[in-house]
Amino acid sequence: MAGHSKWKNIRLHKGKADLERGKIFGKLSREITIAARNGGNPDSNARLRLAIDKAKENSMPADNIKRAVQKGTGELGGEGQYEEVTYEGYGPGGVAVLVEAATDNRNRTVADIRHVFTRNGGSLGESGSVAWQFERKGRVAVALEGTEEDAVMEMALEAGAEDFASDDEAYNITTSVEGLTAVAAALRAQGLKVLSEESELVPQNTIQIEGDIAHKMLRLMDALEDHDDVQNVAANFDIEDNVLQAGAV
Repeated sequence: MAGHSKWKNIRLHKGKADLERGKIFGKLSREITIAARNGGNPDSNARLRLAIDKAKENSMPADNIKRAVQKGTGELGGEGQYEEVTYEGYGPGGVAVLVEAATDNRNRTVADIRHVFTRNGGSLGESGSVAWQFERKGRVAVALEGTEEDAVMEMALEAGAEDFASDDEAYNITTSVEGLTAVAAALRAQGLKVLSEESELVPQNTIQIEGDIAHKMLRLMDALEDHDDVQNVAANFDIEDNVLQAGAV
């Protein structure tokens, strides 16, 4: 699994998100609102279903979820005017970074993101500078407890998974975006505990970084993820696990 995915797993496992629950709720609410523009029924809107599932996983109150959906469908007048924007740039060591944001003020957000890059040893790039290095995939995380790796891998591949990996936190199963829901459902039907299912940007190649560059890169990732408007960050770095464990706090 790429360094960014491992970093994200460790960051969440260490509970950083729990310290900023209000900020997390804000990001989740924006994603639900944007997804609901294509219909407020999660049964026929896969993006909305995934957004609601993620909100529930983070203990977001049902009333908050309902309001976010209503903003997106227009039931709450004058709400939900978020614009999706993508920023591309470079981190320390030439690492490619792709930032997905939802904003109601494009000028403010681009200025903020440029400042975050510059302050942490990176630079904001032009449109198209790094996006070609990433591909959107589905990822399903399955709990390790009470399972055998070979058996889980066989179930995943039979369900249509494209790749399989494991770490100390979970089994990480890669799918096509279109096959994400079906693979997750098949694994649940086999009695496995699905921890999460989401689409993510996966780098086509990675850069190994270490030492001071690695620590600077992790600080940049944290700063970007912590920005209120940022919904997702992808990067093509790979870092030794011990550095990730120390840095993803």
